[in-house]
Amino acid sequence: MGAPLPLVSLGPTPGRRATLVRRIRLFVAATITYNVVEAIVAISAGTMASSTALIGFGLDSVIEVASASAVAWQFSGPDHERRERAALRVIAVSFFALAAYVSVESVRALIGADRAGHSTIGLILAAVSLAVMPVLSAAQRRAGRELGSASAVADSKQTLLCTYLSVVLLVGLAVNSLFGWWWADPAAALIIAAVAVKEGREAWRGDACCAPGAALRSPAVDGDSGCTVGCCTTDTR
Repeated sequence: MGAPLPLVSLGPTPGRRATLVRRIRLFVAATITYNVVEAIVAISAGTMASSTALIGFGLDSVIEVASASAVAWQFSGPDHERRERAALRVIAVSFFALAAYVSVESVRALIGADRAGHSTIGLILAAVSLAVMPVLSAAQRRAGRELGSASAVADSKQTLLCTYLSVVLLVGLAVNSLFGWWWADPAAALIIAAVAVKEGREAWRGDACCAPGAALRSPAVDGDSGCTVGCCTTDTR
Protein backbone atom coordinates (compact mmCIF):
# COMPACT_ATOMS: atom_id res chain seq x y z
CA MET A 1 0.00 0.00 0.00
CA GLY A 2 1.17 3.51 -0.77
CA ALA A 3 1.70 6.18 1.82
CA PRO A 4 -1.51 7.91 2.96
CA LEU A 5 -2.29 11.11 1.16
CA PRO A 6 -1.61 14.26 3.22
CA LEU A 7 -4.58 16.12 4.57
CA VAL A 8 -5.30 19.19 2.47
CA SER A 9 -7.30 22.13 3.78
CA LEU A 10 -10.11 23.19 1.47
CA GLY A 11 -10.30 26.62 3.04
CA PRO A 12 -13.33 28.30 4.61
CA THR A 13 -16.84 27.29 3.62
CA PRO A 14 -18.89 29.68 1.44
CA GLY A 15 -20.81 30.85 4.51
CA ARG A 16 -17.61 31.46 6.44
CA ARG A 17 -16.09 33.30 3.46
CA ALA A 18 -19.10 35.63 3.34
CA THR A 19 -18.69 36.34 7.06
CA LEU A 20 -14.98 37.07 6.63
CA VAL A 21 -15.64 39.41 3.70
CA ARG A 22 -18.18 41.34 5.79
CA ARG A 23 -15.67 41.59 8.64
CA ILE A 24 -12.94 42.90 6.35
CA ARG A 25 -15.32 45.50 4.93
CA LEU A 26 -16.16 46.60 8.48
CA PHE A 27 -12.51 46.81 9.55
CA VAL A 28 -11.62 48.75 6.41
CA ALA A 29 -14.48 51.21 6.97
CA ALA A 30 -13.38 51.74 10.58
CA THR A 31 -9.76 52.24 9.46
CA ILE A 32 -10.73 54.82 6.85
CA THR A 33 -12.98 56.75 9.26
CA TYR A 34 -10.39 56.85 12.04
CA ASN A 35 -7.53 57.83 9.73
CA VAL A 36 -9.46 60.69 8.15
CA VAL A 37 -10.00 62.19 11.61
CA GLU A 38 -6.40 61.42 12.59
CA ALA A 39 -5.02 63.12 9.47
CA ILE A 40 -7.00 66.32 10.07
CA VAL A 41 -5.97 66.54 13.73
CA ALA A 42 -2.30 65.63 13.14
CA ILE A 43 -1.71 67.98 10.22
CA SER A 44 -3.47 70.85 12.02
CA ALA A 45 -1.54 70.27 15.26
CA GLY A 46 1.72 69.81 13.35
CA THR A 47 1.26 73.08 11.52
CA MET A 48 0.64 74.94 14.78
CA ALA A 49 3.67 73.37 16.49
CA SER A 50 5.93 73.46 13.39
CA SER A 51 6.32 69.70 13.85
CA THR A 52 7.41 67.76 10.79
CA ALA A 53 6.85 64.55 12.75
CA LEU A 54 3.20 65.39 13.38
CA ILE A 55 2.64 66.51 9.80
CA GLY A 56 4.33 63.33 8.58
CA PHE A 57 2.13 61.30 10.88
CA GLY A 58 -0.93 63.00 9.41
CA LEU A 59 0.24 62.27 5.86
CA ASP A 60 0.79 58.64 6.87
CA SER A 61 -2.90 58.63 7.83
CA VAL A 62 -3.76 59.89 4.35
CA ILE A 63 -1.70 57.05 2.84
CA GLU A 64 -3.45 54.58 5.14
CA VAL A 65 -6.80 55.84 3.84
CA ALA A 66 -5.58 55.21 0.27
CA SER A 67 -4.46 51.69 1.20
CA ALA A 68 -7.72 50.85 2.97
CA SER A 69 -9.72 52.35 0.12
CA ALA A 70 -7.96 49.99 -2.30
CA VAL A 71 -9.08 47.02 -0.19
CA ALA A 72 -12.60 48.47 0.08
CA TRP A 73 -12.70 48.73 -3.73
CA GLN A 74 -11.46 45.15 -4.05
CA PHE A 75 -14.18 43.76 -1.77
CA SER A 76 -16.95 45.92 -3.24
CA GLY A 77 -17.37 43.51 -6.15
CA PRO A 78 -18.61 39.91 -6.13
CA ASP A 79 -15.31 38.49 -7.44
CA HIS A 80 -12.87 40.21 -5.11
CA GLU A 81 -10.04 37.76 -5.86
CA ARG A 82 -9.81 39.10 -9.42
CA ARG A 83 -9.00 42.57 -8.05
CA GLU A 84 -6.33 41.31 -5.64
CA ARG A 85 -3.27 42.23 -7.70
CA ALA A 86 -4.38 45.81 -8.40
CA ALA A 87 -5.16 46.36 -4.71
CA LEU A 88 -1.73 45.03 -3.72
CA ARG A 89 -0.07 47.42 -6.17
CA VAL A 90 -1.82 50.41 -4.57
CA ILE A 91 -0.83 49.23 -1.09
CA ALA A 92 2.79 48.72 -2.15
CA VAL A 93 3.00 52.19 -3.70
CA SER A 94 1.52 53.68 -0.52
CA PHE A 95 4.29 52.01 1.52
CA PHE A 96 6.95 53.40 -0.81
CA ALA A 97 5.42 56.88 -0.72
CA LEU A 98 5.38 56.82 3.07
CA ALA A 99 9.01 55.65 3.22
CA ALA A 100 10.10 58.40 0.83
CA TYR A 101 8.34 61.16 2.74
CA VAL A 102 9.48 60.00 6.18
CA SER A 103 13.08 59.65 4.95
CA VAL A 104 13.20 63.13 3.42
CA GLU A 105 11.58 64.82 6.42
CA SER A 106 13.77 62.89 8.88
CA VAL A 107 16.96 63.97 7.09
CA ARG A 108 15.73 67.57 6.98
CA ALA A 109 15.05 67.47 10.72
CA LEU A 110 18.43 65.89 11.49
CA ILE A 111 20.32 68.60 9.62
CA GLY A 112 18.44 71.22 11.56
CA ALA A 113 15.87 72.45 9.04
CA ASP A 114 12.97 72.14 11.49
CA ARG A 115 12.73 71.69 15.24
CA ALA A 116 9.29 71.05 16.64
CA GLY A 117 7.78 72.73 19.67
CA HIS A 118 5.67 71.10 22.38
CA SER A 119 2.28 69.75 21.28
CA THR A 120 -0.18 68.42 23.85
CA ILE A 121 -2.64 67.53 21.09
CA GLY A 122 0.06 65.54 19.33
CA LEU A 123 0.90 63.57 22.47
CA ILE A 124 -2.77 62.71 23.06
CA LEU A 125 -3.29 61.74 19.42
CA ALA A 126 -0.25 59.45 19.41
CA ALA A 127 -1.43 57.74 22.62
CA VAL A 128 -4.94 57.17 21.27
CA SER A 129 -3.59 55.79 17.97
CA LEU A 130 -1.27 53.49 19.90
CA ALA A 131 -4.35 52.00 21.60
CA VAL A 132 -6.63 51.80 18.54
CA MET A 133 -4.38 50.78 15.62
CA PRO A 134 -3.05 47.44 16.97
CA VAL A 135 -6.62 46.21 17.58
CA LEU A 136 -7.76 47.06 14.04
CA SER A 137 -4.60 45.63 12.52
CA ALA A 138 -4.78 42.29 14.37
CA ALA A 139 -8.49 41.80 13.64
CA GLN A 140 -8.11 42.48 9.91
CA ARG A 141 -4.96 40.37 9.67
CA ARG A 142 -6.70 37.35 11.20
CA ALA A 143 -9.69 37.67 8.86
CA GLY A 144 -7.45 38.24 5.83
CA ARG A 145 -5.29 35.21 6.55
CA GLU A 146 -8.27 32.93 7.07
CA LEU A 147 -9.85 34.18 3.85
CA GLY A 148 -6.55 33.94 1.96
CA SER A 149 -6.53 37.62 0.94
CA ALA A 150 -3.02 39.00 0.47
CA SER A 151 -4.34 42.55 0.05
CA ALA A 152 -6.27 42.48 3.34
CA VAL A 153 -3.17 41.20 5.16
CA ALA A 154 -0.97 43.82 3.46
CA ASP A 155 -3.39 46.58 4.47
CA SER A 156 -3.33 45.31 8.05
CA LYS A 157 0.47 45.67 7.94
CA GLN A 158 0.01 49.26 6.80
CA THR A 159 -2.19 49.80 9.86
CA LEU A 160 0.44 48.11 12.04
CA LEU A 161 3.07 50.45 10.61
CA CYS A 162 0.86 53.31 11.77
CA THR A 163 1.18 51.81 15.25
CA TYR A 164 4.97 51.91 15.01
CA LEU A 165 4.79 55.51 13.85
CA SER A 166 2.56 56.26 16.85
CA VAL A 167 5.29 54.94 19.14
CA VAL A 168 7.92 56.99 17.32
CA LEU A 169 5.76 60.10 17.44
CA LEU A 170 4.88 59.66 21.12
CA VAL A 171 8.48 59.05 22.18
CA GLY A 172 9.81 61.79 19.94
CA LEU A 173 7.37 64.43 21.14
CA ALA A 174 7.76 63.39 24.79
CA VAL A 175 11.57 63.32 24.72
CA ASN A 176 11.68 66.61 22.86
CA SER A 177 9.34 68.22 25.42
CA LEU A 178 11.09 66.78 28.47
CA PHE A 179 14.77 66.79 27.52
CA GLY A 180 15.05 68.78 24.30
CA TRP A 181 16.40 65.75 22.40
CA TRP A 182 15.08 66.93 19.05
CA TRP A 183 17.02 64.30 17.07
CA ALA A 184 15.25 61.29 18.65
CA ASP A 185 12.13 61.47 16.49
CA PRO A 186 13.75 61.76 13.04
CA ALA A 187 16.35 59.11 13.89
CA ALA A 188 13.69 56.57 14.88
CA ALA A 189 11.53 57.56 11.90
CA LEU A 190 14.33 56.48 9.54
CA ILE A 191 13.99 52.95 10.94
CA ILE A 192 10.26 53.06 10.25
CA ALA A 193 11.02 54.13 6.68
CA ALA A 194 13.20 51.05 6.22
CA VAL A 195 10.38 48.84 7.51
CA ALA A 196 7.96 50.53 5.11
CA VAL A 197 10.23 49.73 2.15
CA LYS A 198 10.38 46.06 3.21
CA GLU A 199 6.59 45.81 3.56
CA GLY A 200 6.12 47.60 0.24
CA ARG A 201 8.35 45.11 -1.57
CA GLU A 202 6.45 42.20 -0.05
CA ALA A 203 3.10 43.69 -1.03
CA TRP A 204 4.33 44.31 -4.58
CA ARG A 205 5.42 40.69 -4.90
CA GLY A 206 2.24 39.45 -3.23
CA ASP A 207 4.13 37.87 -0.32
CA ALA A 208 1.85 39.27 2.40
CA CYS A 209 -0.05 36.01 2.52
CA CYS A 210 -0.56 32.89 0.48
CA ALA A 211 -2.52 33.50 -2.68
CA PRO A 212 -6.26 32.73 -2.60
CA GLY A 213 -6.83 29.06 -3.26
CA ALA A 214 -3.32 28.10 -2.19
CA ALA A 215 -4.78 25.57 0.23
CA LEU A 216 -5.93 23.55 -2.78
CA ARG A 217 -2.38 23.13 -4.09
CA SER A 218 0.59 21.13 -2.85
CA PRO A 219 1.14 21.14 0.92
CA ALA A 220 4.81 21.90 0.38
CA VAL A 221 5.82 25.30 -0.92
CA ASP A 222 3.77 27.47 -3.25
CA GLY A 223 6.10 28.32 -6.12
CA ASP A 224 4.14 31.44 -7.05
CA SER A 225 4.33 33.23 -3.74
CA GLY A 226 7.11 31.51 -1.80
CA CYS A 227 4.66 30.81 1.06
CA THR A 228 4.05 27.42 2.58
CA VAL A 229 0.47 26.41 2.03
CA GLY A 230 -1.69 27.23 4.99
CA CYS A 231 0.36 30.22 6.11
CA CYS A 232 -2.75 32.39 6.01
CA THR A 233 -4.57 30.24 8.50
CA THR A 234 -1.83 28.86 10.73
CA ASP A 235 0.07 32.06 11.44
CA THR A 236 -1.73 33.76 14.30
CA ARG A 237 0.68 36.57 14.96
